[in-house]
Amino acid sequence: MTTMEKKPDKAKRGRPLSFNRQAALHTALQLFWAQGYEGTSIADLVSAMGIAPPSLYSAFGSKEQLYLEAIELYLQGPGSFIKHALEQTSTARDFIQLMLLNAATEFTTHSHPPGCIVSTGLVASGALHHKVAQSMRDLRSATLNAIGLRLKDACDHGELPTDSDCAGMARFFGAIIQGMSIQARDGASPQELQAMIRLAMTCWPYH
Repeated sequence: MTTMEKKPDKAKRGRPLSFNRQAALHTALQLFWAQGYEGTSIADLVSAMGIAPPSLYSAFGSKEQLYLEAIELYLQGPGSFIKHALEQTSTARDFIQLMLLNAATEFTTHSHPPGCIVSTGLVASGALHHKVAQSMRDLRSATLNAIGLRLKDACDHGELPTDSDCAGMARFFGAIIQGMSIQARDGASPQELQAMIRLAMTCWPYH
């Protein structure tokens, strides 16, 4: 093979997609978010996405892989409220408060289904879906770890009392997020969630 020749690009092999893959992924996210993983069938997905089952499998591999890819899309968009709070605050208390306020806003906006797809995703499921349920548990654990690390850093740098239970605090504020998600799905307003946040912040430990 000469230097001018190129190996075929694997990504370009096979029949090209006849639909917008990213738009289809956004549609799948909305459906999974509204109906849950087990409540969303392949028939639901292909109907909403406007494609045939073979096209879904060709583009995404399986329902499980489509769901996990939709979750990644969520984490890059509406689910990025923790990342944004970390970037936009300089103190741990401000981080926690902004994280909760951002979550309350996202959970109650009318531009997508209410609540958090990660907080409520496959909390209970059949053995058939063990792998994807474990992925969701891992994501929830990662959220707690991220909050805990920020609180531990605050403790190490004197923002919090040295005897602060950072892991316990992370679980407490994580539970506030999960509780707001469920209440938002049940119709709680932004104002009602903000009232929860004000009460939660009264638990902040001071020197």
